[in-house]
Amino acid sequence: MATLRTFGSATAHRARRLGSPVVPFLTNRWTRVALVAVIGLAAGYLGLIFGGRYVTPVGPTDVQLSLQPSLNGGTTLKLPPLGSLRLDTHEGPVTLEARLTDLRPDQAKKLIEDDTEIDRLTDRIADQIRHGVIELLVRAVLIALAASFLASLALFRSWRRALLGLSSAAAGLAALTLLTWTTFNPQSIAEPRYTGLLANAPQIVGDARSIVERFSAYRAQLARLVGNVSELYTTTSTLPTYEPDPSTIRVLDVSDIHLNPAAWNVIKSVSTQFKVDLVIDSGDLMDHGSKAEDKFADSISDLKVPYVYVRGNHDSKETQRAVARQKNAIVLDGGTREVKGLRIYGVGDPRFTPDKSTRDDFVGADQLRAEGLRHANELRASGTTPDLVVTHDPSEGEAFSGVTPLVLAGHTHTRSTKILPTGTRLFVQGSTGGAGLRGLEHEQPTPIELSVLYFSRATHRLQGWD
Repeated sequence: MATLRTFGSATAHRARRLGSPVVPFLTNRWTRVALVAVIGLAAGYLGLIFGGRYVTPVGPTDVQLSLQPSLNGGTTLKLPPLGSLRLDTHEGPVTLEARLTDLRPDQAKKLIEDDTEIDRLTDRIADQIRHGVIELLVRAVLIALAASFLASLALFRSWRRALLGLSSAAAGLAALTLLTWTTFNPQSIAEPRYTGLLANAPQIVGDARSIVERFSAYRAQLARLVGNVSELYTTTSTLPTYEPDPSTIRVLDVSDIHLNPAAWNVIKSVSTQFKVDLVIDSGDLMDHGSKAEDKFADSISDLKVPYVYVRGNHDSKETQRAVARQKNAIVLDGGTREVKGLRIYGVGDPRFTPDKSTRDDFVGADQLRAEGLRHANELRASGTTPDLVVTHDPSEGEAFSGVTPLVLAGHTHTRSTKILPTGTRLFVQGSTGGAGLRGLEHEQPTPIELSVLYFSRATHRLQGWD
């Protein structure tokens, strides 16, 4: 027993001797104060980020405001799927992000129908944004202070130290406010940095200074656009109840969506109302065929029916792969597939002309027709007679005359149909996306067009269309 006591005493002595450099450090008053302050600041910062979220109405839209961690501060405006623009409004460890989340068609339509509403829009939007930012900041500050207090209380089990953690978070917020105030740059609105598709915004609408100078013209254009979209929503939502003929195959023919997100709502509504069996898209889903646009194709999977697609001259091979990744998509590029009983042959456009800088833009109708003849001859040699052929350009589609009873095409942004000399019908679809931004280039906006085609289940021949 004496030996054990001696051993325990020696062990305790060695433990105290080995721990002696650490204990004064941990028990030092200023060290504990600093530790509490660090915990309070860290918890306050996390509370600021996670609590800084608020959705506010801005005119006919809903905008989600949030605070995000950052090394350089600033403000980011996100407009999915077009991209974003960044303003160097301030410096600091927090950036303000505003994301457009929803458009309310009813309010947008009311705004267009009442001219006096447009005049009051600017002041109302300013008040709404101001209210949203205040709500965001109040909520974020309260959650940041609560987080710092609770974290300090949980770790140190002391009301006094919890108040110290709260005080350090309050001091940090005050310092952040001072930094934002002293570095605020009101001129940043004139020098935005664009990303995604908005990188082309200066070429489309001019720089920010010219936008300010020509705001009335832009506002009038935007008003017409929102009005057209709102009217379209109203029309499609009030379509009569349709009972499909069981002897028909119903195909929704679309084309030239050109990155217009409103087109998906129209396609979904018409698909539901007419109980279509499949959708056929004759190309130009995108505008520039860039990787940033690929996410736009994700809406295809929401349609719940087969989506047959051929590449247009504004669609890249990457666009084609993005479509192919959708579980209900069927990409045709020189091949035939049977879909819902119809044998469909499709070929992608041989050109890629997102703008006037590519050499493919100089490919003429004769060259397209020759390319179509090459594919038509290969199709004849295979011994396959498809029920319909899908191309993007009608010039290429005409080359399939006599090979199939029906050719679907797009590209012209104007719907038309004609019977070719061999009896083949060429059906050219208009722009289901209203030609995207191009729809604003004319005095009258490009109409949004799509058609429901009715095929006989027995003969697979086109019977009519709406």
